[in-house]
Amino acid sequence: MSFSPGRRRPMFVPAVLCVLLGLAVPHVSAYGEAPGTDGGSLGAQGAGAEVAKLYEEAADATRRYEEGRRQAESQRAEVSELERRLAEERRGIAVLHADLGRIARAQYRTGGDVPYTARMLLADRPEDVMNSQRAGSQAELAVRRKIDESRAAERRLAVDEKEASKAWRALESRNDRLAELRQEIEEKLERAQWRLRGEADQAVAAGRCRGAVRLPQSSSAGAAGAADWVAPVAGYQLSAGFGGSGQRWASRHTGQDFAVDVGTPVRAVGEGRVVSVSCGGAFGIAVVLQHPGGYYTQYAHLSSAAVDQGERVAAGQWIGLSGTTGNSTGPHLHFEVRLTPQLGSGVDPMPWLAGRGVVL
Repeated sequence: MSFSPGRRRPMFVPAVLCVLLGLAVPHVSAYGEAPGTDGGSLGAQGAGAEVAKLYEEAADATRRYEEGRRQAESQRAEVSELERRLAEERRGIAVLHADLGRIARAQYRTGGDVPYTARMLLADRPEDVMNSQRAGSQAELAVRRKIDESRAAERRLAVDEKEASKAWRALESRNDRLAELRQEIEEKLERAQWRLRGEADQAVAAGRCRGAVRLPQSSSAGAAGAADWVAPVAGYQLSAGFGGSGQRWASRHTGQDFAVDVGTPVRAVGEGRVVSVSCGGAFGIAVVLQHPGGYYTQYAHLSSAAVDQGERVAAGQWIGLSGTTGNSTGPHLHFEVRLTPQLGSGVDPMPWLAGRGVVL
């Protein structure tokens, strides 16, 4: 049970403060069950739905920002390429002008200001004068034609470069606005996480879970072609693993921990039925699912649950929000795979999920 390093964590209300604040500290069993876990409400939906909504908005703003950043990089690369080609075209024009100068100087050296007819009369081989004059004229004509073509290409490239630069600057401005929007959403999300953390701690201290906080569902949950099995959270870091020992646990660690922020949507790893929603004890707010084939999965230390006992869920369906309730050192999801609904029948989640195509 751990937390993600470098993350700011909302304040929690320990048991001693519950007493000072007049909150009841429940007596719970060793399995994390507490009296009054019948889904009774302690108020309306609270901060959970807001956190879930803000997570979606933050994800969408991030997606649009990253897409805009890629577009801006591509546009900037196009501007650089057009600038390179424009500079190359201008260098080519300069070379052609130099060629024209060399042709003019060559004609001057061979003929000076002597009239063409006189040179024909004075030459030993008049045909050589004619050929030289014709060759010089043709060379000059070819160079001038090439200069005209290069000038036209330069004008087109200059127009394209201007338009590309304008588009690039527009993308950069849009991305700046998206970055500001994302920052605003993240600040709202952090404030909502603090409220959610406080609500969750109060619910656990009172031993009564709030009613299910219904969350907007991922479009892939239960959709045709969706995966039969998924990881319980996205964007995680693996922390404490199955079977680990230490001062934090009475015996050995019974599951796999995923370090995530408070309020991260938690997903059902596969289709199944909700067999319990508990609130209190070592696991804090926890959900247990039964899956076809006789296995059970538990999702513990939640800040809120999004399902009620007896419900059917699809693979990938959001069933709650992560938190740090119960015996927890920081925000994370404690995930277990069991042979029975009770503690003590756990198996290692990593190979269990890997055998179902989910490699963590």
